[in-house]
Amino acid sequence: MGLSTNRANELPPEKTAPLAAYFAAVGITVLAILSQYFLPQLVPAVRPVYATLATGLLVVYGIPILAFVLLVGFGPLRRFFSNPGSAIVEGLRWYGAMSILGLLAAFTIVAVLAAVDPSAVSQLSKLSPPLVAAESDPWFWVGFSFVIGIIEETIFRGWIFGYWLLRSPSQWFVHAVWTSLLFASMHLYYGNTYGFASGVAFAELFFAGLGFALAVRYSRGNILVVGLLHGAHDALTFSTLVWKPYGIELYYLLILAGAFIFLVVFIRQRQTAQRGPMTPWEMGRVPAPAAPVFPEPNPALRWPPPPSDSYDRPPLPSPPPPRDPGPPSG
Repeated sequence: MGLSTNRANELPPEKTAPLAAYFAAVGITVLAILSQYFLPQLVPAVRPVYATLATGLLVVYGIPILAFVLLVGFGPLRRFFSNPGSAIVEGLRWYGAMSILGLLAAFTIVAVLAAVDPSAVSQLSKLSPPLVAAESDPWFWVGFSFVIGIIEETIFRGWIFGYWLLRSPSQWFVHAVWTSLLFASMHLYYGNTYGFASGVAFAELFFAGLGFALAVRYSRGNILVVGLLHGAHDALTFSTLVWKPYGIELYYLLILAGAFIFLVVFIRQRQTAQRGPMTPWEMGRVPAPAAPVFPEPNPALRWPPPPSDSYDRPPLPSPPPPRDPGPPSG
């Protein structure tokens, strides 16, 4: 899948916040996000906080951002806008490739459920809680998805995953996997809605998160592009409420476009590997040597030809062989 260990793609190790501070910020983030599922039931007095969009977002996202700013700092976000051109390619190709794997995993889970418990599959016909909440004003959520996408990617791929790109770049894939699992597990409302069939949603969330992590790593830290891709993913989902014939088609078209870019890049990488390493000027480090504007003509094709008498001139006599001086006298 192009998961090379090329050192050129790795961020150099840098000084980071202590592990204790990092895991404290991660723990605060987990509690803040999960609090929306149990705290209103346990403490009725805080229900108005979670019932309002602005105050609910301040708890769910504001507290994690504050925790990371104070405990970890802005180091993992230093390359937030870096390499925008390559970040777009990396974002699309990894989003497309991992989304395809997510769909394959989802189809596999549906097939298993259909064989084991067909009633669980029927649960998938329900609208997800975000779509239910967006029915009253779907266009607002189409636009607001980009804000949420950037915020979530800043927290999960910027701070939680990006911390390890700086601290332990050689182990980046291990951290990409567990942070993607953490990202998927934060969406507990799928479990409450779909029961056993929620594995379909969690599989797609995991592979989407993994694709975003891969894009951040291969773009050397760009967060903005994956945030916009995350927003586009959610916005196209919400658009199915108002563009029923086209929303789902645009959703899959984005995935197919990314998968196509992944395939093109993969083929080009294989071709480059087969022909050997690139020359310095092919990599853009040294300008290619300029070809002569007027190359030297082939002597055999000179015009006009040499004078004809040059062909009739007799050959020069060979020099006489050296004489043997003989034995020395005396």
